[in-house]
Amino acid sequence: MSSIAVIPGDGIGTEVIEAARTVLDAACARHGVTLSYTEFDWSCQRYEQEGAMMPADGIETLRGFDAILLGAVGWPGVPDHVSLWGLLIPIRRAFRQYVNLRPIRVFEGVQSPLRVADDVDFVVVRENNEGEYSEVGGRVNRGFPDELAVQESIFTRVGVSRIADYAFELAKARRGYVTSATKSNGIVHTLPFWDEVVAERAALHPDVRFDSEHIDALAAKFVLQPRRFDVVVGSNLFGDILSDLAAAVAGSIGIAPSGNLNPEKEFPSMFEPVHGSAPDIAGQGIANPVGAVWSAAMMLEHLGHGAAAADILRAMETTLAKPETRTRDLGGTATTTEATQALVAALG
Repeated sequence: MSSIAVIPGDGIGTEVIEAARTVLDAACARHGVTLSYTEFDWSCQRYEQEGAMMPADGIETLRGFDAILLGAVGWPGVPDHVSLWGLLIPIRRAFRQYVNLRPIRVFEGVQSPLRVADDVDFVVVRENNEGEYSEVGGRVNRGFPDELAVQESIFTRVGVSRIADYAFELAKARRGYVTSATKSNGIVHTLPFWDEVVAERAALHPDVRFDSEHIDALAAKFVLQPRRFDVVVGSNLFGDILSDLAAAVAGSIGIAPSGNLNPEKEFPSMFEPVHGSAPDIAGQGIANPVGAVWSAAMMLEHLGHGAAAADILRAMETTLAKPETRTRDLGGTATTTEATQALVAALG
């Protein structure tokens, strides 16, 4: 039995997590998999009531779980840096979730904004613990004309090596092709270092085709040549931006999943949809549950239940192909509940 910490969070997070659990339970029942859930109310609502997104011992509380399933955090009135640095980022770093894995697919029935986007199937591997999102820096002379803000990027040989190695190993199980995102022609210290270390790791994987692209050109090629890519590896910032762009190419950020992975399984990994808390549609029953459901399938895969995860993916393919079982953001007519029930029915 695997123990799952559930953090529904804010906005539509509570709705899509309920849907994901319903689909998880159906898939697990079919495959004889047992999951135990413990739910936590850590959220912006908790912050407004108690002054913290999670309790002081929150990390220690989570440490004993096998995985974490997160809905979304963020709400008007609570600054994003408060909600993220009060919950999501501390979890990623305390548990060495250094891989942020974001698969991208154009499913039948989902209309990409691009004219030619069939057969798009690639993965963005984002470095998740260092890079541009470091805590090093500060502000001085606040409120004066000469106010100054400094933010340092941190790239370590260990950090770049392990994310590159993960990308190359993943490519071996896919189409054998890795693209590295860089900007070493303009950022003169950290990105040349990134290039050097990634190239060193590439040399250890001669069976994987490898190239490097500047981030601006790569963003354009995501739009112009999306079928070209297999595994794309990037720093924290570049991976973050590219994966959201890729989700838009695939037709909707509402179906995009993510896994924050500690590949060695020394600590729990965390799985969450990319779409955020969407306060504008919260409580209306129209949120797309697929991003959370796909994230839950990734969690099952990580926990060693590949057959159950594959069944969920097949159910997604079935329901996304029909307008009556797609939600409105995908041109369908289904409510959150109807889309969830269709997924369960497709699981048999």
